Amino acid sequence: MVYCQFAPCDQVAALAHMNPEEKLKQIRQQIDALDLQIQDLINERARCAQSVAMIKQESGNTASFYRPEREAQILQAVQERNKGPLSDEEIARLFREIMSACLALEEVLNIAYLGPEGTFTQTAALKHFGHSVQTNPLAAIDEVFREVQSGASQYGVVPVENSTEGVINHTLDMFLHTSLRICGEVELRIHHNLLGKQPDLGRLLRVYSHQQSLAQCREWLDANLPKVERVSVSSNAEAARRAAKDPESAAIASDTAAELYNLEILVANIEDEPDNTTRFLIVGRHEVERSGNDKTSLLLSTDNRAGALYRLLAPFVNNKISMTRIESRPSRRSMWDYVFFVDIEGHVQDEAVAKAIRELEQEAAYCKVLGSYPRAVL
Repeated sequence: MVYCQFAPCDQVAALAHMNPEEKLKQIRQQIDALDLQIQDLINERARCAQSVAMIKQESGNTASFYRPEREAQILQAVQERNKGPLSDEEIARLFREIMSACLALEEVLNIAYLGPEGTFTQTAALKHFGHSVQTNPLAAIDEVFREVQSGASQYGVVPVENSTEGVINHTLDMFLHTSLRICGEVELRIHHNLLGKQPDLGRLLRVYSHQQSLAQCREWLDANLPKVERVSVSSNAEAARRAAKDPESAAIASDTAAELYNLEILVANIEDEPDNTTRFLIVGRHEVERSGNDKTSLLLSTDNRAGALYRLLAPFVNNKISMTRIESRPSRRSMWDYVFFVDIEGHVQDEAVAKAIRELEQEAAYCKVLGSYPRAVL
């Protein structure tokens, strides 16, 4: 095994007496030595992954090689021990790709997502699973659910809420009629760019984008393109595709879409809120074990009577469980009948959460656990 020649403090002292060329040569030699060591260790990790696959195959335990809770634990540990200079987010991204490549030696995952190619949902899928997976873009959220339900894809990725514009109702409604479980979540900082082939903004006639993106950039559009027509389309990638064919048009989309459709970034980061973030859900067919830092999503309904919602939420208070979100949606069973989507901290295997759910089942007209899963990693 090759190790770096100098510890950091020794390196500073050794380099102090060298001229600039000698210093650069010395540091580059150390980088080469470190690269060799890193490569050897990554391949050793990959061989361990192959051994895991072999053991599982011998035992007949091949239902799924992917373990969301295990990967979440690794990434959390990576960030906790990170001392820089790389940020926690960057070091987690690097380890995510290493894990993705190693997992592909055991099983190449097929991931369905709300397409087409170039959407933020694809970016979220690759952020969560890494690039060593097969991605399958689909035209609608319900198609993603059906693809996973049928077994054609192991997991699906769908948007569920945005910090600026709120929930994506179609995603919530799908959980009323599916047996799929929530297996994970992804939080993605959304940066919108104005893309096009016409650098003179004064000559633009229309801007294409998804209605959510148009809403998230409303103030910028009002201030900078007040007379330009805003055209809502099915996705930001579709907006980029249209703008690529029409020089008098622009699109609001990601930098990935700019590359895919050969468009220039006319203006970067035009979103109204700098912390604009979208949350995505990972849906699958299997339950996820505890990671130690989990959330649980529930679907609840109650009779229409005084104090019903108060009694529905009481088990969380009684068991000291923090509720992170509640959203109501029409049940579509009868007029003015609603269901509640609730996110809480903890896992169904936690004693307090399990006790609260037992109490909910006694109080609620309907109680469905949509899944327990690791919290989103940076």
